[in-house]
Amino acid sequence: MTVKLNGRVVVDLQVDGADPTDYPDFCDAYFSYAVFEDTLEELTDDQLITLSEYYGDVVNEMAFESFT
Repeated sequence: MTVKLNGRVVVDLQVDGADPTDYPDFCDAYFSYAVFEDTLEELTDDQLITLSEYYGDVVNEMAFESFT
C-alpha cells in the first residue's frame, strides 16, 4: 500500500506505542517517524498525527508485525 500525505508519498514509516497486551486493537500505536519520498524531509509531529489518523489500518498492521 502506498501511504500519502497531501498528495506526497511517505516512506520509511516507523511505529511506536505498540503494546502486546492491547492485541488486536493496538489503540496506542502511532507513526513515530516517516519521510517524504521526494525530498527525504522528515514529517513533523503534527503530520505524523494526521498520517496516523488517516492510515490507522497501516499503523495496526505494522504494530502487529512488530511482534511476529
